[in-house]
Amino acid sequence: MPELPEVEVGRRALEEHCVGKRIVKCTVAEDSKVIDGVSPSDLEAALRGKTIVAALRKGKNLWLRLDSPPFPTFQFGMAGAIYIKGIETSKYRRSSISPSEEWPSKYSKVHVELDDGLEFSFTDKRRFAKVRLVQDPESVPPISELGPDALTEPMEVNNFINALSKKKTAIKSLLLDQSFISGIGNWIADEVLYQARIHPMEIASNLSKESSSVLHKCIKEVIKKAVEVGADSSQFPEDWIFHSREKKPGKAFVDGKNIDFITAGGRTTAYVPELQTLTVAGSSKAAQSKSHKGKASKDDSNSEDEKEAKKKSNKGKGFKTKPNKSDDDVSDDVALEEPVAKKRQGKSKSQPTAQVKKKARE
Repeated sequence: MPELPEVEVGRRALEEHCVGKRIVKCTVAEDSKVIDGVSPSDLEAALRGKTIVAALRKGKNLWLRLDSPPFPTFQFGMAGAIYIKGIETSKYRRSSISPSEEWPSKYSKVHVELDDGLEFSFTDKRRFAKVRLVQDPESVPPISELGPDALTEPMEVNNFINALSKKKTAIKSLLLDQSFISGIGNWIADEVLYQARIHPMEIASNLSKESSSVLHKCIKEVIKKAVEVGADSSQFPEDWIFHSREKKPGKAFVDGKNIDFITAGGRTTAYVPELQTLTVAGSSKAAQSKSHKGKASKDDSNSEDEKEAKKKSNKGKGFKTKPNKSDDDVSDDVALEEPVAKKRQGKSKSQPTAQVKKKARE
């Protein structure tokens, strides 16, 4: 699932290549699951003729500021991605579209042509993304409900320590809570907790000031590095747990140490028992989660799309998703759906733009 670094890469590409240019043509897919609260024809009309003033992001949400409202917003879901014709942008492997594929891709949801001939597209293979049209993105959900952005609005260390001291929930669940800090998803949470040597089921309020300070530092360093390399995981440091977190139990190691897997925050979680130990206070909570038998936590704000994908994948098959597979891989279990036609035979009836009233879940 794209997290802050992957979305930031798309934002920077739009900022570099598209800001200041006028939209001359826009084609929107007839896909009401992705195109949310606005008809394709209304979205096309709202963008056509407008100049892109800025490309903005908070957490895992991206939006374009045009020379006048309303503005399009993009919630990336499982596999949303920004592509610019002739320019390499996305390195996220589950979003990746082959350079040899048709343009725009058959998975395109919004395709835009600019006045200088440049084209860009928002694609989604899995159809869990959301594209909306709103007057003020920052004043309505999901963006209005997000906590400070982990990259651009990092908490001051003392504020971070104080905030953790008041939270009686497992630290992994808290990091996934987009209303606490926005932009951290499953792989980043696992990575920063490994780097900070903190057990994912440790109760946040039990962390020492020193451990909280180290975690604060690791969040900044991991996100900074991932963004610096364009979210290209092949360039992540070799000693990151990231490279082995999707391997099977018993075959996953980092720096020669065994990686174990539990469910924390409703998500498959990779950690190193030898280095990430629980305090006595956190042990009872971890026992409920061992071997993937725990139920999904209500604190997990990122797992709803994956639950829906699992239901679709398993419907009528009579089996459950294998627990030793990372939740990040759940999309691999879902057959690629046939894309909804991008071009319509006729104009669709206009629908009023609806404000989104949902919690930030991506």
